[in-house]
Amino acid sequence: MLASHGTFHHVYDFNEFHLPFGIHIELPEIMGFQITKYMVLQVIAAVLVFLVFRGLASHAKSGNPVTGYFWNFWEMLVLRIRDDVVRPVIGDPHHHDEHEHAHDETATYITDSAGDRAHEGEVGHPADKYLPFLLSCFFFILFCNLLGAFPWFGAATANINVTGALAFTAFIATYFYGAQMHGPVGFWTHMVPAVNAPAPIKVLLVPMIFGIEAGGLFIKNGVLCIRLFANIMGGHTVMAVILGFIAQAAGGAQWFLVMPGSLAGQIGVGLLELLVAFIQAYVFTFLSTIFIAMSLHEH
Repeated sequence: MLASHGTFHHVYDFNEFHLPFGIHIELPEIMGFQITKYMVLQVIAAVLVFLVFRGLASHAKSGNPVTGYFWNFWEMLVLRIRDDVVRPVIGDPHHHDEHEHAHDETATYITDSAGDRAHEGEVGHPADKYLPFLLSCFFFILFCNLLGAFPWFGAATANINVTGALAFTAFIATYFYGAQMHGPVGFWTHMVPAVNAPAPIKVLLVPMIFGIEAGGLFIKNGVLCIRLFANIMGGHTVMAVILGFIAQAAGGAQWFLVMPGSLAGQIGVGLLELLVAFIQAYVFTFLSTIFIAMSLHEH
């Protein structure tokens, strides 16, 4: 009952939207498949991402600088992910010495390598081919998180099934891009670096290293799922508990003390949640970029 109609309704998935004044919008069942609130919110997030970046692309395709505070805000986020995450972390998978240099002098590497490619007739940066997936991750998660700031909505990323699907998508992308580079089997075999050891020791070490690396790949994506879920779920739970103090104190003299404190706490945590919405989208994207980079480069 508490989950369905009480304090924690904001962090649970339902077959309906609970609105003020006792209004409930029942969601349909299509061919035996029940539509839920979080499914609708994910569709809304995807549509918002499409609309924003369809508009941004239409402004940028002319080749002129994008103007306007609204469009500049989204362009700033795109460039931040591209220039501070994807390009420095992935580098150029075909030039390992340049990749190593990128870790030391990221900005110089980006400038020089982009200039070299311009002379060679190439457009952009080698890591840009991975931008569509990584930018989609960042902005889809960001919009899902931000929708949770609206009353009577909820954050789809507060559901472990949603974050699990996102982490699984990141795993598939890691394998897909790695298999493109090394082949379907090479993706797995390149996890083990060259072992310069006598044959008996090598026979022992290679399976051990492979087991650790392969197991770590699945564990890292599992942590990716739990990290996003726990942070979003935890934040909304704290907000719900703080508001619940008001209901608990109702009817008593302490209500006049509890109510202002709870509202002030709600505002503070709400502002913090806005920051967390961006941070968690960034962290998910950053870790996904690292996993993809590891699948591309030789050890």
